[in-house]
Amino acid sequence: MELTAEQNIKDIVKTTNLQHIAIIMDGNRRWAKEKLLPSAMGHQKGVDSLRRTMRLFDEFGIKYLTVYAFSTENWNRKKEEVEFLMGLLAQTLLNELDDMHKENVKIKFLGDISRLNKNLIKIVHNAEEKTKNNTGVNLNIAFNYGARDEIVNAVKSIINEGINPENITEQTISQHLYTKNIPDPDLLIRTGGEKRISNYLLWQLAYSEIYVTSTYWPEFGRTELMNAIIEFEKRNRRFGK
Repeated sequence: MELTAEQNIKDIVKTTNLQHIAIIMDGNRRWAKEKLLPSAMGHQKGVDSLRRTMRLFDEFGIKYLTVYAFSTENWNRKKEEVEFLMGLLAQTLLNELDDMHKENVKIKFLGDISRLNKNLIKIVHNAEEKTKNNTGVNLNIAFNYGARDEIVNAVKSIINEGINPENITEQTISQHLYTKNIPDPDLLIRTGGEKRISNYLLWQLAYSEIYVTSTYWPEFGRTELMNAIIEFEKRNRRFGK
């Protein structure tokens, strides 16, 4: 019996041990601009794409999805856009949390959540608490996240704990990052065509494969994800050897 494309993808995931994909969800605003729509519509469509992608991960058997939702630099955008993004996060969690919980999704936030308003912090913590024992897709949301900021905070934590310099290893640093106990990404996908990492998971992406697509994030779906996984299978991962 001939295998379907979806079955082939599941086989690739198993044979390559593809556990973790990180995504830079780029192109929401450009998608909206090209369609003569407000930026807010692009961000809203981006949420639809995230929901779709999360379910594809579950279908294909990929355990970890980490998405770059709001960077430490994004505070420099127009006040109206920042406020919309904060509201969109709150609205999405309030509207989608029950469904994600039923779908066995485990939610974790990466970043300095303390800068958010008290109500949003409460919503974020509730989402993490409600789903903490789920065993399906691990959805890691990088929000108010910057990789350099993450590494600085890790160094400060190590110093505060009084760890002797001689005892500091790569594992020590990894265990003081937001991604503690999460395997490093096997694959980074960036939508929207830009070819840069943008202060995202600098430590964790050391040996990740990178796949860039010109498709804007609101239009990212089954075909693009399958293409990325097929490309990943072709890579010869040497890990510096």
